[in-house]
Formats: sequence, C-alpha cells, structure tokens
Amino acid sequence: MKIDSHQHFWRYNNVDFGWINDKMSILKRDFLPDDLFKELQSINFDGSIAVQARQNLDETKWLLDLANSNQFIKGIVGWVELCSPNIDEQLNEFSKNNKLMGVRHVVHDEQDDNFMARKDFQNGISLLEKYNLTYDLLLFPKHLELAADLVNEFPNQKFVLDHISKPLIKDQIHSPWDKSIRKLAQNPNVFCKLSGMVTEANWTSWEASDFKYYLDIVFECFGVDRLMIGSDWPVCKLTGTYNKTMSLVFEYIKKFNEDVQSNILGENCRKFYLQNKK
Repeated sequence: MKIDSHQHFWRYNNVDFGWINDKMSILKRDFLPDDLFKELQSINFDGSIAVQARQNLDETKWLLDLANSNQFIKGIVGWVELCSPNIDEQLNEFSKNNKLMGVRHVVHDEQDDNFMARKDFQNGISLLEKYNLTYDLLLFPKHLELAADLVNEFPNQKFVLDHISKPLIKDQIHSPWDKSIRKLAQNPNVFCKLSGMVTEANWTSWEASDFKYYLDIVFECFGVDRLMIGSDWPVCKLTGTYNKTMSLVFEYIKKFNEDVQSNILGENCRKFYLQNKK
C-alpha cells in the first residue's frame, strides 16, 4: 500500500486561513477529497492521511466525516484541546471513530517557545497512549531540543516529526538543525515525514540538489524504517505540481532496494498510524 502521509483539506475562508497571504493566492480556494484523489491516482498511490489545518474541534469532526465518506482517506490527524482540563473527555469521544489516528497542535505558531514544557500540554500528551493515538510534531528547528526532551519523557508514545522540522533550505543553513535533529532521532518512538520541504526552498527555482544534505541527515538519523513520504498537499502547489513534489523523494530513494522503497512509500506510514487499529 502506498500512502501519502501528510495532506490537508479545507473550505477556504480568510478568517480560518489568514496565514494564506497574497503571495499564496493559488491556495485561496477549496481543496477537497475529489481533488486529491485525482492526484493520488496520477502516481498510483492508494490513499492518504489527512492532517488538521484549523485549531478547533469542528475541524476534527469535519475531517472524520470526510474520512468516513472517502475510502482512500486512511485516517486523520485531528486537533483537540490538549491543554484543556476536559482533554480526557474529548479524546474519549473522538477516539470512538477508528479513523482518528492521532492529533497535532501548531506548536511553531505559539508565542511561547517553551510551550511543549507546559504541564497542561504534557498532561494532554500523557493521555494519548491510552487511546492508541499518535502525535505529530509541527516545529521549527529552534524547537527540536525541547522536543527531544518531550519525547524522552514519553517513551511509549508514538511521535512523528512533520516536514523534517522546516530547516532553512532556501538559504542552505544546516546548523543547529542537523545537530538537534540527531538528538531527537535517538528516541526510537519518533518517526519523521519527508514532507513540506519544497516550501522551505526557493519556490520558483528549487532543484533536487538543494535537498540532498537534509535528506542525507534524516536518512542517517532515522533510518529507512522510521521515514515516510508526504506531500503537504495542497500547500506544495506553491512550488509546483503534486507529482513534482512527490518525485523529489521518489528519485532520492531509487538507490535503495524495493523493500526499503516500499517502507518509505507506505509501509512505515501504515505501521505508524494504522497498525493496531480495527
């Protein structure tokens, strides 16, 4: 099974999606399952994991409805109020739907760089294992050291790093991202998505060589059993087509055997999100 491990859906409005500025006008429209299904078919992929794009409970409900109505959506990563005293009740209610695979919080937009050290946030994280839910780490490189401390506190919790933590690919800045990601990857409960890289490069003129150092590092650190391909569609459309975005990873992994390629193109994602789900 080939799975795009990271994509989004939305019905566009300028309130919920205020981060979409005029330079991103291509994103100022609805992106729905029928749109993605055509893209998946074009590269012979079987399905995807839909990830939250809004931080409210309605988003999670909406994504679950989409997943229940579209078989190719293998699961969703929703949003819940991790810092809420009612978090246990929210997780209990949402986890009744077996299409909920995990949750995510947009940590890199928090004004407090130490947000992940908050006791109420960590209390929310502590409850995820109870409901067999994963957690997506959405970070900037400056957050990686604290993330390493977080995942070390919860060794039985499954974490996955989105977008290789958004290193400054456009400017070819490697440090301290490379040192920090090595530290995070030492924790075996952390996977990493090969996603979101193209929007950290030059949108109009990136080349495959721009990503080599970063890909070399994550492959060295995480190994071929903890990496999964993801498009970050439709955000990837800022820099080109869906096919071009996915081909960046396709080309890089050609040097590996078929089993390794299968792991990165879907099996690792299946193990991380779908294994042990009914």
